[in-house]
Amino acid sequence: MGITQVTVAVRNPASPDNPWEGLFLVDTGAVDCMVPGKELRALGIEPVGKRTYELADGSPITFEVAGARLEFMGETVWVTVLFGPDDA
Repeated sequence: MGITQVTVAVRNPASPDNPWEGLFLVDTGAVDCMVPGKELRALGIEPVGKRTYELADGSPITFEVAGARLEFMGETVWVTVLFGPDDA
């Protein structure tokens, strides 16, 4: 199987007029979405908590999280976003 990517618009629910668009890797098993932290902050989205995730090698990693509106392929969804590395 190949890698599937989709262009996604990330919007701040409190100020949806100026989205950030990025190319996202599609992972059908994922529940939350990782977005570059600097892009979330630029949208005015601030962390509301932290969650710990388990990497493929079993090691834990903690990310700040918040809620955001994502739009892709004609659909709009409300999701938990992870404040990923700025180059994510």
